[in-house]
Parts: sequence; structure tokens; C-alpha cells
Amino acid sequence: MVTDVISDMLTRIRNANQVKHQIVQVPSTNMCISIASILKEEGFIDDFESYKENSFNYILISLKYKEKSRKPVISKIKRISKPGLRVYVNSKSLPNVLGNLGIAIISTSQGVMTNLKAKQLGIGGEVLCYIW
Repeated sequence: MVTDVISDMLTRIRNANQVKHQIVQVPSTNMCISIASILKEEGFIDDFESYKENSFNYILISLKYKEKSRKPVISKIKRISKPGLRVYVNSKSLPNVLGNLGIAIISTSQGVMTNLKAKQLGIGGEVLCYIW
């Protein structure tokens, strides 16, 4: 039983990137699907799909690598808000990740989104992670 599904997902992606796996399997939750769709929109992963196996739902995430060097597109994933210490920001103090080269994933009242979209909408929320 995993208590923090977001940390579990990010750790699985980080570990698969380090050993250059093509796909990674993650237990499916609504939050994980939202994060995976943001990663796809921002170009950090190729694709993802949900499937069911023995009454358990999973997400298969296809990782993305640079063509010639075979280096992962995701160079770092950092979990910010944890179950023991939640990190909330308002619309004026949304984080910039590496001068907007990376993204912060924010859980807001209007759904999970990047820091740039939250800044456009003028809303704050819980900072889930940084990715660059």
C-alpha cells in the first residue's frame, strides 16, 4: 500500500530514466493521470495509456529521450509538497523553475496545471513538484 501516490509516480519515472527504460508502469489514480497528461502536453514524455490488469488499474508511460545522445528529456524531478509538509502558494508567489525552462505542477481549485497556466488564470494552490 502506497501512501503518497505522487512521490511513487515521480520516483518510478526518475528510476526508469536513469536506467534508460522505454516505458514505466505506474498505479493509476486521477492525480497520476492529470500529472501524466501535463507531462505529455509539455513534451517531457512521449505518451501514456491506461489499462487494467487483474482488477488493478495502471498507467503505462512512454519516456522520451533525445535522438542522438539518448539522454532523458527529464533531467530532474523534485517533489515539493509532501504529506507531512504541504506547500501552498498564492497567485502572486507562484514559483519559476529555472527561469521558466522547467515547470512546476500546481494542484488548484480548478484542477492540476502548470505554474504558467495558474499564473495566467491568477490562482494559487498546492505545489506538487518541479520538473526540468
